[in-house]
Amino acid sequence: MSEAQIKRYVIVGMGVRSAFYYQAIINDFKNVAKVVGICDTNQTRMNAANDRMAELGAEKVPTYKAEDFDKMVQEQKADVVIVTTIDRVHHQYCIRAMELGCDAITEKPMTIDEDKLQQMIDAEKRTGKQVRVLFNYRYSPHHTKVRELVASGVIGEIATVHMDWILDCAHGSDFMRRWHREKENSGGIQMHKSIHHYDLVHFWLGTEPELVYCIGGLKFYGKENAERRGEKNLGERYLNNEDAKSDPFAIHIEKNAQLKKLYLEAEHEDGYIRDRNCFAEGITIEDSLSMIIKYTNGAVMTYNTYAYAPWEGYRCTFNGSKGRIEVNVVESGYSAGGEPVTSYDLTELEKNYIQGGVEKTSIVVYPLFEKPYMVEIEKGEGGHGGGDPVLLEDVLVGTKTDEFKRAAYIRDGGNAVLIGVGANKSMKSGLPVMVQELVKW
Repeated sequence: MSEAQIKRYVIVGMGVRSAFYYQAIINDFKNVAKVVGICDTNQTRMNAANDRMAELGAEKVPTYKAEDFDKMVQEQKADVVIVTTIDRVHHQYCIRAMELGCDAITEKPMTIDEDKLQQMIDAEKRTGKQVRVLFNYRYSPHHTKVRELVASGVIGEIATVHMDWILDCAHGSDFMRRWHREKENSGGIQMHKSIHHYDLVHFWLGTEPELVYCIGGLKFYGKENAERRGEKNLGERYLNNEDAKSDPFAIHIEKNAQLKKLYLEAEHEDGYIRDRNCFAEGITIEDSLSMIIKYTNGAVMTYNTYAYAPWEGYRCTFNGSKGRIEVNVVESGYSAGGEPVTSYDLTELEKNYIQGGVEKTSIVVYPLFEKPYMVEIEKGEGGHGGGDPVLLEDVLVGTKTDEFKRAAYIRDGGNAVLIGVGANKSMKSGLPVMVQELVKW
């Protein structure tokens, strides 16, 4: 493909998640895509990304501070903007990208409240450009298989769904250490993490949310809960904290090559602390949620999640007019370092880490008046149960027809956001929320 035909990508937000995109482009998709500029509030993080690109054999790219975002898009003649910032500003960069003539690709959640969502909907209509939100779980082979089974009608018309999705202590506690711990930044785990699960149910059932009711709270993390249980390490952060040496919840940012390079060495610029104590003060999000969601097709889901479990994964059941489907998934261990941003001084976990890796999966169909049977599942390679490589090819190449229609756009992303918004509003009011009334599509 000629240079003129290669799509030009710029990335805004150079934290650990950005590496997922620029490394894939450099390693696997350089014949169709090229990163031509990066943008962040922090120069050290941009330098770390450029160092990693050079390690991978690519050229370093121009860097731009956040206030020069427009300049980057225009100077680098970008076709697409990839947004991997903190959640509360996703809408700003997606909207501005479209206004500057680019399509936008954003990490989930697309945004964190209904006002920002409406702004995105209006901008897409106004500019004629589009936002794509990357729900990688849709692409995992076992999740695609569930959609196939539901669509086949094997259990008939689905009346109820129950999903119990749990985060282990390593993963759950990490939301309490980072910027996600403040609801104004992330919308809570119901927005940043559970949004995957809401979207999967929309994808599986081919429906949209209508009503949301939620009860939730901070039951385990935070200083008050820790003091009640007699926890000893209540310092603000883990660095230079003697009690952290024997604390199973601690991360050691100075010993993790990824976190050290991206965050510890970048603290001097913006003061962002990556290793806050999950039992310190200042957490404004919940760690436990119980929800009821009614859909426009009449189905109802009960949903539970909590962020301090002994293992990670989920159990989901579908109850239909012809039978029942049970899905059980155990995911592999979590690493706070995430995507590799350096090849040097890596621990064994960092070297071999696969984000969202799957250890066990089972899908069982229970037809009425017939014997139940196990469904054969293709095992995928790569992150998020094998979904990441399929997603990246679909996003960056996109030449294949997808019979499962896994690509997610503004309405898909927005419907998942509406459940998170509904959860937050319901917890405040104690009442159910009619979420489709919150925006105008």
